[in-house]
Amino acid sequence: MIGDLGAMDATALAGLVARRDVTPTELLDAALTAVESRNPAINAVVLVNEAATRAAIADGLPRGPFRGVPFLIKDLGIEAKDYPSHNGSRLLKNTQYPGDSAIFTRIKATGIVTFGRTTSPEGGIGAATEAAVYGGPTRNPWNLDHTPGGSSGGAGAAVAAGIVAFAHGSDGGGSVRIPAACCGLFGFKPTRARLPDGPYAGEGWAGMAIDGFLTLSVRDTATMLDACAGADLGAPYWAPPLAQGHAQAISRPPRRLKVALCDTTLTGDPIHPQVRDAVLATGRLLESLGHHVEPGRPRADVPMMMRAWTDIVAIGTALGIRSALKGAPLTDDLVEGVGRGAVAHAERLHPTRYLQAVGEIHRFGRQMAGYFADGPDILLCATLAEPPARVGRFSHDTEDYVAFRTGPNGIFAYSPFCAVFNASGQPAASVPLAMSSDGLPIGLHLAAPFGEDETLIALCAELEQAAPWAQRRAPLAS
Repeated sequence: MIGDLGAMDATALAGLVARRDVTPTELLDAALTAVESRNPAINAVVLVNEAATRAAIADGLPRGPFRGVPFLIKDLGIEAKDYPSHNGSRLLKNTQYPGDSAIFTRIKATGIVTFGRTTSPEGGIGAATEAAVYGGPTRNPWNLDHTPGGSSGGAGAAVAAGIVAFAHGSDGGGSVRIPAACCGLFGFKPTRARLPDGPYAGEGWAGMAIDGFLTLSVRDTATMLDACAGADLGAPYWAPPLAQGHAQAISRPPRRLKVALCDTTLTGDPIHPQVRDAVLATGRLLESLGHHVEPGRPRADVPMMMRAWTDIVAIGTALGIRSALKGAPLTDDLVEGVGRGAVAHAERLHPTRYLQAVGEIHRFGRQMAGYFADGPDILLCATLAEPPARVGRFSHDTEDYVAFRTGPNGIFAYSPFCAVFNASGQPAASVPLAMSSDGLPIGLHLAAPFGEDETLIALCAELEQAAPWAQRRAPLAS
């Protein structure tokens, strides 16, 4: 039981600790053993600080809902005093923080046992996780020739491999939902500003980025979201308050909902046939549960949104790189090709472009809000337009940042759904309901109106009960 963390979700493991069937130290030892045996194949877990972890256990863990359960944080963005970070970059290697971010403070209060970080692509701007600072790509436990996604690819791979039962991630354009889809996990992006960004940042990517979690079960995500939700001191804005909380919301099914089913991209282009079949099958499942399902897709200006998203992320990337360089030359031994390309693209833009792009994102959000106000309660589509990509397809070697993002073979063609809801700020989730013919996970994507997180997560829990996925495990986790 102790030797196979991947067989139980975090809630179940916390129950073992609460009953004193296992100790936090025994669970940590099991996780570290799993790192030793499984991580060499996937290259997902980095910067382990065993000494700080054991000291935290010895000092006494908070009696929160996940007391004693091993946990990993993403190696990007989440500041933690005891866990230095590379941030996916050779330029930022071994960054030390003077204190903990608000989100990590709240995560720690749940009683988790953090022992290291998980890999991310440089700058968090990829749908694969292959940063040079880690010495090689991160691989998918379902098939090592394929990517676990990005930018929270290390988190997805570590959970799918059974190293931990859940892990922290973040999502600025699908970076929780893409790894969830690739790794057969549940990934939920809350409404904009549902979780804190401070004190080290006011917002991420003009409010499009937010933290999240890669989990085996809906209940683990619900409990962790409740523990972390709410604005931190000085937040520039915050999400509408929850009526009852995520965990309470999943205790019963939602009302019967009107669901729009989109079996193409949101601009009407075809998607992989097996992925389309999974969307249609999910629509039939929702109908069998009593929901009303009919074809539909928003008519919002997705190309405008993606151009604005691409420019905002380039400008944010350039700001981070130039700040870290402190006037030093931008060289290929410090920054990968896509990062250098992002800097070049940002510096070609007119000084007014950032505010113009933010205005376009806001306009797009209003278009999406109007669609949901006049139409469905839920939009169902795929998470990705095809099954998980092969390692190397989204290498950061290229300096053509715009083509990397929006070219015909770029990330947006592969992942045309997720960033839409970062731009609109709406809650969205990837649910692991399907598998490809060659044994790779396929994620199904559900989105709800702004602020309707509880409705969305209740629907995800209903789908989990109707079509359980817990018995499906990656070969590396078995």
